[in-house]
Amino acid sequence: MIKIAVYGKGGIGKSTTAANLSMALSEKGYRVMQVGCDPKADSTGALCGGRKITTVLDAIRQKGNDIALEDIVTIGDGGVICIEAGGPTPGVGCAGRGIITAFEKMTALGAFAQYRPDIVIYDVLGDVVCGGFAMPIRNGYARNVFVVTSGEKMAMYAAGNIAIAVDNFKARGYARLRGILLNCRNVEDELEKVQKFADDIDSRIISVIPRSNIIQEAENLGKTVVAAFPDSEMAQIYRKMADQVLEVCEDDH
Repeated sequence: MIKIAVYGKGGIGKSTTAANLSMALSEKGYRVMQVGCDPKADSTGALCGGRKITTVLDAIRQKGNDIALEDIVTIGDGGVICIEAGGPTPGVGCAGRGIITAFEKMTALGAFAQYRPDIVIYDVLGDVVCGGFAMPIRNGYARNVFVVTSGEKMAMYAAGNIAIAVDNFKARGYARLRGILLNCRNVEDELEKVQKFADDIDSRIISVIPRSNIIQEAENLGKTVVAAFPDSEMAQIYRKMADQVLEVCEDDH
């Protein structure tokens, strides 16, 4: 099983990137599971017709410990297995702790043994890499980390913090930073800025995703670009990204 964590600053497009990656990998015949690790619980919307699915924490609040896998799993487009960790009630509790609780419940319910995914993609908010948000790169949940960033200063700042966090865990045999997914925002000299950033953290740009209106058009339809506009140039870019991600993860089995 290939285990991937996609990190990035909030609003940088990591969920769109993760969902299109999941869909492209599903097209290739892989059984894919996507786990949203953001309190907004919007990671899998483009795989589930634009709707928010019941989160693990919502299910726990509704049913206590009497929940089954069917309560927290939704099968999305392309057969992608969709799970959202969710977050605490606003103003009450810690989002990071919520992710830990969700992961513990997924494990207790045997989610991986039951669905047997070939690839698991964790979509993780990377503004703050505290204990809970670092959960996917600890304890063997995800071995391969990709960071979504643009050439914007705050996006690269968040990406730098993520790189530091991954490096801190590397010595313990946990996850490795595999590369940067550049989600362009048409910043001046964007490619050069992000390339320098990648060099500074001893990493590389794996894929360049150009800015395109078709991404928003697909999201308005509640779809990924790969599903909504399969013959588009953007769909081909996401498929190429999937190939590139697989290539650098080929030793993780």
